[in-house]
Amino acid sequence: MSKPSFEAKKAYFAQTRKSNYAASLSLEGFDVPKPEATKSSSHKGSSSPVRKLNA
Repeated sequence: MSKPSFEAKKAYFAQTRKSNYAASLSLEGFDVPKPEATKSSSHKGSSSPVRKLNA
């Protein structure tokens, strides 16, 4: 398996930084548009990272 190029790494980290910033704004209560479908966000899993408790 070949190593990813420097440009590919820069693009990955730029996308991750953008995604994390949007998530941070969302947690603070700001309205942010839904992110476009990307490789990392298209995986199958829970749509919410926090499980709701039945109280």
